[in-house]
Amino acid sequence: MKEYERKQLLERVNRESSTVGVEIPESIEIQGEAIDLRSFVFEIKRRDSVPPGERDRVERAKRNLRRERLDRLEPIEENEVSREEGERLAASIIGIDRALEALEGLDAPDPETEAKRQEAADQKRWMNFLQKALGREDAGGGSGRTRF
Repeated sequence: MKEYERKQLLERVNRESSTVGVEIPESIEIQGEAIDLRSFVFEIKRRDSVPPGERDRVERAKRNLRRERLDRLEPIEENEVSREEGERLAASIIGIDRALEALEGLDAPDPETEAKRQEAADQKRWMNFLQKALGREDAGGGSGRTRF
């Protein structure tokens, strides 16, 4: 493989938007074991959040996928593969990245839920502020000034 081809492949797999429109691979071989990756990810994502009993399984899967990604990236970085093999590896790396994105986003709340949570926290802080301010005013004889 020529140097510019190798650089193009590396740029493609490391691009932020590389996973846009990419499907999670149906299955993947990790350390000699075939795994039904798509069904695993969809099974986990079907739930609103990862149940405590499944967290270890999901974390282990993410570690294995990250390790496999590095194992597949190394031959491209070291220029140890043909152009065709590099293309195949790059496509599989992008599929792994897509699965990792799906698994990483499991615990993140949707934007609407996060906005409601933030609003509730803001209201709580405001009420605490008002209670402290009013409490000091009452304790200071109504002058409204804090004495040092």
